[in-house]
Amino acid sequence: MAEFDLIEIIKQLTRQNRPDVRIGIGDDAAVVCVPPDCELVICSDTLVSGVHFPVNTDPADIGWKSLAVNLSDLAAMGATPAWATLAMTLPVADSGFVERFAKGFAELAAAWEVDLVGGDTTRGPLSITVTAHGFVPAGQAIQRSGATVGDAVYVTGTLGDAAAGLRILQSASALGAESGAHERFVVTRLNRPQARIGAGTALRELASACIDISDGLLADLGHVASSSAVGIEIGEDCLPQSTALAECFDAETRTGLQMWGGDDYELAFTIAEANVEVMREAMERQGCRVSRIGRVIDEPGVHVLDHNGRRRPTTSKGWDHFK
Repeated sequence: MAEFDLIEIIKQLTRQNRPDVRIGIGDDAAVVCVPPDCELVICSDTLVSGVHFPVNTDPADIGWKSLAVNLSDLAAMGATPAWATLAMTLPVADSGFVERFAKGFAELAAAWEVDLVGGDTTRGPLSITVTAHGFVPAGQAIQRSGATVGDAVYVTGTLGDAAAGLRILQSASALGAESGAHERFVVTRLNRPQARIGAGTALRELASACIDISDGLLADLGHVASSSAVGIEIGEDCLPQSTALAECFDAETRTGLQMWGGDDYELAFTIAEANVEVMREAMERQGCRVSRIGRVIDEPGVHVLDHNGRRRPTTSKGWDHFK
């Protein structure tokens, strides 16, 4: 199968037809219209086989995740998604892989009305790069640098599930029919993360800083602390966990997965006490669970308190591609 045949498969399966797309797939570049009084928010992520997803991952899950990780970045900025581009590097021109990939991608794209407007295909080791574009009202993008001493620290959803799913897959070649519901739940959390778009837009003008949890909670909170020139203190016992995580691993393992495991794509944010009640009401309307896990302090770094209120050593630095 030729390159342009693969492109046509992707084009047909991901068609959304947003009215703000003037020229989409098929020209040298896309032409789109940004709404008045809005700013354009742009992010890009690459997924590499064997690094960001196990080599035997369903192509539909790869398609979903390649878009989801970018939508999560938009969510952390308080942006509403609009368009995406896709660059695929494939070992061979496998139409079956591309069809399943495109269907997974399109399923999530349709849920958030995202148009695929262009990209590229080439031959090489399997990797996927998506660039996503979204809108935010002018001046309302949430940054990492706004945390203030005295702010509360919250996270959406539950932590450690995706890392638990990866741990389970690493211990078995695949989930068999005998696998339980809890194992399947955490593996799904790894393969099909849910971008918190609604939560992110609700945090505009409420959160002082925000980041999505991709490289591990402590690592990502470290980015907020560094960017804001503050410190963050969290309670080990405050980290929200799913029933599935509790059933799959012992307490010590769970805590490690929650603090250092990545790929949850939940939002971690700081917020002034005066805004907490309004935020909680907004999150309830979104159907999004939020949990208070700590506070912003003036001592640099990220510090973890154990169940006795004592600081525990934290040696792991989270995921780093070059270490």
